[in-house]
Amino acid sequence: MNPLVAPEQVTHAHRCALSVNVNKVAHLRNTRHLGIPSVTHAATLCLQAGAQGITVHPRPDERHIRAADVAEIHALVKRWPEAEYNIEGNPFQNLMGFIREVRPHQATFVPDSEDQFTSDHGWDLARDAVRLRPLIEECHALGVRVSLFMDPLPEAMAAVRELGADRIELYTETYASAHGTPRQAEVLARFTRTAEAALALGLGLNAGHDLSLANLTDFIRAVPGVAEVSIGHALIADALEFGLGDTVHRYLRAIVAAEAAESLA
Repeated sequence: MNPLVAPEQVTHAHRCALSVNVNKVAHLRNTRHLGIPSVTHAATLCLQAGAQGITVHPRPDERHIRAADVAEIHALVKRWPEAEYNIEGNPFQNLMGFIREVRPHQATFVPDSEDQFTSDHGWDLARDAVRLRPLIEECHALGVRVSLFMDPLPEAMAAVRELGADRIELYTETYASAHGTPRQAEVLARFTRTAEAALALGLGLNAGHDLSLANLTDFIRAVPGVAEVSIGHALIADALEFGLGDTVHRYLRAIVAAEAAESLA
């Protein structure tokens, strides 16, 4: 544990929330027909350990999260009044049906194609804004916050604000790939500038994709105003070694360590 972090701080509220993406649990379950591991039970363990939210990304082919999972986790999160439910996906595919049905706290719009292996780019608002606007407005009418999955482009933040989205989720794969290399500072600076531009316009700030115990603290320390990180692959991989509860604690410590460093700066 970081010496700046007291044990009792680990599960307290933080400026930056941890939302655990449970897609990889569903992916493992779907390789057999036994119903194990249970996605809902995994989400329960994460919330019990102090995670502030659960994320799912139900794709049209249901290769991991299924429609039944979306409903079950909705029922679960309702029993945790301080936790948030984030459903992400492409609003031009199957996402909006889930948003209308369960009205999660947040909808994260991601420009995935139906056969895409994983998310790998943010929105091109010059091309997609006209189609996105009415769906953002519909989410707001349903009481759902909207976050747009975006590359670190400071110049794009004004378009996000004009479109009416509440937050962006920074696509962090380029940062994760550069972490620990000579390019880290240069790449991280783009995220910092994008965050500053977003915050100046009143946008909230989320982040996700390939964030891990190795790079999370450095990211939050350098990028101002991150309200939520959504982490799945690395966290579930770490859980194979540490267990879900301990793994969630480790990620919360990484967040607290960044915030403690900020308070001493």
